[in-house]
Amino acid sequence: MTPQTNIPRSQASRPVSPSTHRSGAAARFRPRGKKPGQKRTGYSGSHGQAGPSDAGINDYKNKGENTLKIIPLGGQEEVGRNMTIFEYGKDIVILDMGVQFPEEDMPGIDYIIPNISYLQGREKDIQAVIFSHGHLDHIGAAPILLQKLNYPPIIGRDLTIALIKKRLEDYEKSSAKRLDIIPVKSIQDKIHLGNFNLSFFDVEHSIMDAVGVILQTPSVTVVHPGDWTMDKDPISGKLLSYAHLAALPGPKVLMLESLGATDMSTSHVTEKEMYANLEKLINEATGKVIIGTFASQIRRVGHILEYAKTVGKKVALDGFSMKMNVEIAKELSYIKVDKETLITVNDLHKYPDNKIIIICTGAQGEGNAVLSRIVAGDHRFIKVRKQDTIIFSSSVIPGNERTVQRLKDNLYRQSDNVIHTDIMDVHTSGHCNAQNIKEIIGQIKPDFFIPVYGNHYMLKEAAKLAVEVGMHKANIFVLDNGAVLEFASTGEPKIHNKKVPTGYVFVDGLGVGDIGQVVLRDRQAMAQDGMFVVIVTIDTQTRQVRNSPDIISRGFIYMRESKELLYQVRQKVKEIVHHSIGAKGPLNEDYIKDQVRDKIGQFLYTKTERRPMVLPVLIEV
Repeated sequence: MTPQTNIPRSQASRPVSPSTHRSGAAARFRPRGKKPGQKRTGYSGSHGQAGPSDAGINDYKNKGENTLKIIPLGGQEEVGRNMTIFEYGKDIVILDMGVQFPEEDMPGIDYIIPNISYLQGREKDIQAVIFSHGHLDHIGAAPILLQKLNYPPIIGRDLTIALIKKRLEDYEKSSAKRLDIIPVKSIQDKIHLGNFNLSFFDVEHSIMDAVGVILQTPSVTVVHPGDWTMDKDPISGKLLSYAHLAALPGPKVLMLESLGATDMSTSHVTEKEMYANLEKLINEATGKVIIGTFASQIRRVGHILEYAKTVGKKVALDGFSMKMNVEIAKELSYIKVDKETLITVNDLHKYPDNKIIIICTGAQGEGNAVLSRIVAGDHRFIKVRKQDTIIFSSSVIPGNERTVQRLKDNLYRQSDNVIHTDIMDVHTSGHCNAQNIKEIIGQIKPDFFIPVYGNHYMLKEAAKLAVEVGMHKANIFVLDNGAVLEFASTGEPKIHNKKVPTGYVFVDGLGVGDIGQVVLRDRQAMAQDGMFVVIVTIDTQTRQVRNSPDIISRGFIYMRESKELLYQVRQKVKEIVHHSIGAKGPLNEDYIKDQVRDKIGQFLYTKTERRPMVLPVLIEV
C-alpha cells in the first residue's frame, strides 16, 4: 500500500499523490466484517417507505455508532437535487450538491437546492464533499451550500473543480479563494477521510472528467458511479468495463443512477455514429449550420472545431455558459482551438453562409437562451434562412417537452433543414439504458443495490432489473429522500422509521429559503385566476364608506369590458362594510377585511366561476 500523507483541513489547495490522508487514524483500508455474497433473510420486496414523519434535527447526531448511514437529501424522488450523506460514527462525507429546476407549478422560482438542516451543528464533522462531475444537478448548489457549511474540503477532477470555482465567483466575488481543494489527479488516487477510505474509477458520461467513487468503511464498501453510460464503440477504442470492481472487499453496496431504467432499447447511438452524422450534415450544408447543444458537451464542441478546420469552415460560439465552459476547457488543454477557425458572432457577416457553423445553447427552448432569441428574430447577428441547417444535438430534459416542441415548430417555419434525434442520430445520451443496468450489476456483483437519481417509478424499474439478473429482493432498497439506511458490521441493514428533513429550499433571486409553501400557494393562485384588489376608504366619524371603492384587477378581468360587474362589486362592498362596521367602538379592521375577502370572493365566483385572490385594503380618514 502506498503511504498516505496528512493533509490539514486549513490548507487551501494542494496536489494529490497516489494516496492522501485526511485524518490521524491509521491510513489503511480495513478488512470487511463479512464475506462477499452474504444474504439477509426475513425480508421481502424492495424498501422505500421510511415512515411518514421527519426526524427531529438531532435524532441521529453525535451518537458515534460504528455503523454506516446512507442518507439521500435529494435525487430519489426527482431528476436533480442530487446530494447524499454518508455518515460513519461522527465522520461525514457528502457526495454532490446539485440543483433541481422548478416545475410548472412553481412560478418565479429559479431553482431548488437540497435541505441541509440535518447538517446544522455538524460542520466540523464533514470530512469532505466529493463532486462526481460538473453538471448542474450535481454542482449547482455548491456556492450556497459550501458557504453555509463553512467551506469543507472539496474533492473532484480538474474540470469539475474549475466549473465549481466559476459558479462560486458568479455567486459571490472572491468566494472561490475560500475553497479547500483536494484535486483528483489520477484515477489511482486514494484519500483517507476519517472512517472512510476514498478511491475512484473511470466512468463514461457526457461531460469530461466524470469519475466514479468507492467509499470503504469498516461496515461495507459503497460503489457509486455517479452519472454513467456504456458506449460499445467508444472514440478511444477502449471498451470500459466495471468488472474489476467485483474484487472490492465486501459486502458491496452499489448505488446506481437509474434514469434509463425504462429505456428498453437494445443499443445506444455511439459517439462514432453521432460524429459521422454531424460531419455529413456540416459538409453537405448549403447555408449556415446552427447546432444547439448543452454547454457541458465540451468534447463534442472540440470535435466540431477540429472538423471545421479540416473543411475550411469558421465556428462561432454563442451563449454565456457555452463560451465559459470552452474557455475553461482551453485553459485546461482539454480541447484545441485554432485561432483561425474560431470567430466571434460579431464577425459572422464577414464570411459566406456556407462557411459558417454556430454552436449555441438553447436547445431546451429556454426563453432567453440563444436559440430561442434566434427563432424570435431578436438576435443581433444571426438570422435563420430557408437554406440553413438547424441541428438539435441534445436530448429533451424531462419537463421541457412542450417548450422544445414549440421551438421546433417555429424553426420548421423558418428553415427547410431542421435535424433532431427523431430523424437522425445527432446526439448520444450520457445515461444508461435498461440493458446497461443489468450489465453493470452483473460486472460489479454487489451484495446490496440502491437505485438512485430519478423519479420513484424509475428506481422501482431499476430494482426489477436487478432481480432479473439474480439479486435477492431483500437486498434491494428503493429509498425516498431523507430515508436513513444503516449498515452495521454485523447483522442486517435497516431503514430507520423516521426521515431527516428534505423539504424544498427555493432560490428566488437573491433569496435562499425565504419562499415557503404559503408564498408559493399565493403565486399559484394568482397565476391561475389572477388578483382582485378592493380599496375602501372609511370615515371614522360617520363610520361610512367614503366615495366609491377603488378596484384593481390583474389577470382576472379586463376592467374596461366589465363595467357592470365592477359596479355590482362596488355596491356589494359598501353593503358588506356597512353591516360589518358596527355602530360603536373602534373599527375592527381584521374582521372587516375578512368579511370583504370572503363575501366578495363568493360573489365573484357566482358571476364568473373564477376564484381570484381578493385583497381588501382599508384606509381610515
